[in-house]
Amino acid sequence: MSDGHPFQGNWVTRLYERVRERGYDSLTAFAEARPTASLVALAKELGKDDVAGVQVLRGLLAEAERRKQVTRFVRDIFTRLWPQSVPDGWPTVMDDNNRFKVAEALGRWFAYTPETHQERVDRASDALFETPPPPGWRPLGPDDELLLALLPDEEV
Repeated sequence: MSDGHPFQGNWVTRLYERVRERGYDSLTAFAEARPTASLVALAKELGKDDVAGVQVLRGLLAEAERRKQVTRFVRDIFTRLWPQSVPDGWPTVMDDNNRFKVAEALGRWFAYTPETHQERVDRASDALFETPPPPGWRPLGPDDELLLALLPDEEV
């Protein structure tokens, strides 16, 4: 058991116990059942006071590395981060305020991306500005058609 701090005790064991208690055999399966939930929301569902979003992120990345699905993980993280900065989807007008929101979302995506995929994320981010998606676009999961086009499932 934990005494209320996410990093007290064996947090990895605690994380996976919580996942299994909810009927899932992996953290990825748990997260996939909630494709647009933020990392923080996933953490709160697993343990309001003793699981942190960064722990969920680390667990999802570890599973993706084992399954050789890091590119899908990177698309998944985009899906979870995007609505925090751009809740209404791709802006209709790219004024300074909206440009900042989009840049913030893309910057956070890059920061959460493993080093092995950062160059690809950088190119994908540039492509979004060069050929913007339709106004209101927001991915509903890692298999979103546009995300798949930007980051196909080839592992590096």
